[in-house]
Amino acid sequence: MEMELSQNSITVLERRYLIKDEQGKVVENPEQLFRRVAGAIAAPDEKFGVEKDEVARIGEQFFELMTKLEFMPNSPTLMNAGRHLGQLSACFVIPIEDTMESIFDAVKAAALIHKSGGGTGFSFSRLRPKGSQVASTSGVASGPVSFMKVINAATEAVKQGGTRRGANMGVLRIDHPDVMEFITAKADLRELTNFNISVCVTDDFMKAVVENREYSLIDPVTNDQYFKNGKPVRLNAREVFDAVVEQAWTTGEPGVIFLDRMNDGNPVRNKGLYESTNPCGEQPLLPYESCNLGSINLAKMVKAVVDAGNRSSLYRYEIDWELIRKTVRTCVHFLDNVIEANRYPLKEIDEATKSNRKIGLGVMGWADMLYKIGVPYNSERALELAERVMSFIQNEGHAASCELAEVRGVFPWWNDSVFNEPGGTRVKMRNSTVTTIAPTGTISIIAGVSSGIEPVFALAYTRNVMDNTRLTELNPILEAKAKERGFYSEEFIERLISKGSVQDFDDVPEDIKKIFVTSHDIAPEWHIRMQATFQKYTDNAVSKTINLPKQATKDDVAAAYRLAYRFNCKGVTVYRDGCRKGQVLSVENKDEADALPARARRVKRRPQILDGMTEKINTGFGRLYVTINTLDGKPFEVFAQIGKSGHSTMADTEAIGRLVSLALRSGVSVNDIIDQLRNIGGANQVYENGGLVKSIPDAIAKVLHRRFGNGENLKPDYDLGTEICPECATLLQHQSGCIVCPGCGYSQC
Repeated sequence: MEMELSQNSITVLERRYLIKDEQGKVVENPEQLFRRVAGAIAAPDEKFGVEKDEVARIGEQFFELMTKLEFMPNSPTLMNAGRHLGQLSACFVIPIEDTMESIFDAVKAAALIHKSGGGTGFSFSRLRPKGSQVASTSGVASGPVSFMKVINAATEAVKQGGTRRGANMGVLRIDHPDVMEFITAKADLRELTNFNISVCVTDDFMKAVVENREYSLIDPVTNDQYFKNGKPVRLNAREVFDAVVEQAWTTGEPGVIFLDRMNDGNPVRNKGLYESTNPCGEQPLLPYESCNLGSINLAKMVKAVVDAGNRSSLYRYEIDWELIRKTVRTCVHFLDNVIEANRYPLKEIDEATKSNRKIGLGVMGWADMLYKIGVPYNSERALELAERVMSFIQNEGHAASCELAEVRGVFPWWNDSVFNEPGGTRVKMRNSTVTTIAPTGTISIIAGVSSGIEPVFALAYTRNVMDNTRLTELNPILEAKAKERGFYSEEFIERLISKGSVQDFDDVPEDIKKIFVTSHDIAPEWHIRMQATFQKYTDNAVSKTINLPKQATKDDVAAAYRLAYRFNCKGVTVYRDGCRKGQVLSVENKDEADALPARARRVKRRPQILDGMTEKINTGFGRLYVTINTLDGKPFEVFAQIGKSGHSTMADTEAIGRLVSLALRSGVSVNDIIDQLRNIGGANQVYENGGLVKSIPDAIAKVLHRRFGNGENLKPDYDLGTEICPECATLLQHQSGCIVCPGCGYSQC
């Protein structure tokens, strides 16, 4: 089947999803990937008595859904379905009780989950505050933030095998005694780098903010009012709220979770209450629950119709409701099968997940759908469409889950759920939740559309590839419209890369400007109203970032929080552009060119004098002398000289050194260089210091690894707060509560 994959999509698939052999060579193509996933997810139908021929037909249906880019499951499913690991879930919540055993059980669980490609959420609200007495040891407690740092360090060590970055959500109740320390826990951006953090805010607290009154802190051990030095501790709610606002204005964190709103949507409140969410906040989960997510590509859920009355266009688009209906039904079937096909990393997760059978069907490409049908994101018409689209998906999703329940049975905790309340309508459901609006950073790149329900961040940008080539990415819908309306040109593209938006372009028609708005063209109120509209028809929660301009004030941040609460959002993340130390814009700006790290701009020039070292290593061609010169503690150039081995070998050795030097001066990671050179085989192999040296390039890799591999002795070439992709040097974007790279799919979630 022919797929509409862009080069960017293929690059992301090759880097993160396609199977590689032991040498790192890709041995799978996209069609084979989707065949692998479709077959593995269709297989559980046999458990329910479906004949093999019908299972094969279902697999073909799943395959077609993905190859047409109409739906994508979450990343672990794409990575692991049909493979030995078999862990398919993206979201987990791990409980932490106030014991050392529980804390380090959570560390172990997180490590196993991160290794398998999932992200973890933790509530630290049950841990006793810093300085409290610990009766068993006669010592004092170090508090929640200290144990967050332990989990952060464990995550750093695992790094999910290089396929997905370890991601955590850390939450703390607003009435915990350590709440002020928690609010500022990420003031230093070098701390808790593998955590998103959010404050769990209660309805009572928000009322106290409005009334400008004090509220009581709660001792998590006794669950009564917290006392210190014999006195009850109360804080002024507005001052605490202002502290959250101050920190969010400065760094973009903490986010806010409206805890009571989360539990209002809890389908099994009689069994337990939500205390935490997954890393991006859209999936509240009970202890040890996981959730399997997937997203419908709304940009594909339209059909072209002839519009003879419009001279500027031969056709227009309208929503294809029947296609949405068919797609939703197939997706619910797919996601319920994922629960069966999944190999869970812990027995407790297997049991909790199957007790409620949560699935999270969401959307991506919402902004592109609006572009296609000609509706501005920041308009009442867009909100009306959002309500129609998401309510339709919700209703069809629930209907599909009901149909599955008739064949497969209801979820085990159904008797204690809202679907079986006394005096109410008894609704048989296979899944306790059906819909979630998740961030779709990487899978939306594969599909070639906008992320989740976010507006388009920039209509054009450049991305860097490893040879320092800069490739232009232009929104394809705008490109087609620009060509149709006659304002497309190379000069137009260059200006668009610089600005990201068409709002200041005199040569762009006003109707185009009105429709093709970007994130920063949209007032915060429209962001929040859009989130709230989708939330009305979403079982779980909505992941979205409220992007604010650089000049936004703290009052603007506070207003966004209040508005999100007023409109019944379950949580909110606010990000003010440029707020993080050293952050650069995600579109080029010539006035800020010097702010870019050197590797994102050009090959570094060589200073007159450099420090260096020379190491001797034996090879099959004789002794090799490898000289590594450094700049600011980082490898800058490599010279390699071999003994009397013939002119050809000496020339090849010099050439390798020159190419390695060019790569280093262009900003290529030393570990990437090591990976490319190591284990290259040759005719003459020798043992050196207990290891096999296979060739001259392999020898150079060994020297580089000993001195600088895995980040040892390596200093960053830009401030740790700089918002630039660590893998491809493309400028990062904040969307859906996460940080993502539009160039290579790197994500902190």
